Amino acid sequence: MSILHRLHPHPKSRKRPKRVGRGPGSGHGKTSGKGHKGQKQHGHPPRPGFEGGQMPLIRTIPKRGFTARSRPRFQVLNLSDLERIKSDGVIDTARLFEHRLIDSLRVPVKILGDGEVKKSLHVKAHAFSRSALEKIQKAGGKCELLTEKRR
Repeated sequence: MSILHRLHPHPKSRKRPKRVGRGPGSGHGKTSGKGHKGQKQHGHPPRPGFEGGQMPLIRTIPKRGFTARSRPRFQVLNLSDLERIKSDGVIDTARLFEHRLIDSLRVPVKILGDGEVKKSLHVKAHAFSRSALEKIQKAGGKCELLTEKRR
């Protein structure tokens, strides 16, 4: 007989479902723990935010501003993060992804100026802050803007 025929779940690992509405002796009979009458007992709880006919809080608070659809979303990196890459040479999005400094190759990358640059770097990114641009160029490096279309 193979081992597959002897497999079974560990004792107490499989919990039986609670059987409600099986008489007064069960402790969960009659109303099955739902209470007496009303909207929730009958299986139709009110929608989120409903306050029983009172003006809901969400409708009493005024709306402010909007979110622009065209605003670019960037993955941001600081110069201190770039210092973690050991070797010199070109630092592009593929290299950043390889070192797990960014999460996706599809979302554009912006380099921010927090930190110091000790070696000359050739950085390719979609955007640079003014301070990052100055610090990289001051250290003898180059900044190259990527303009490839996002997928």
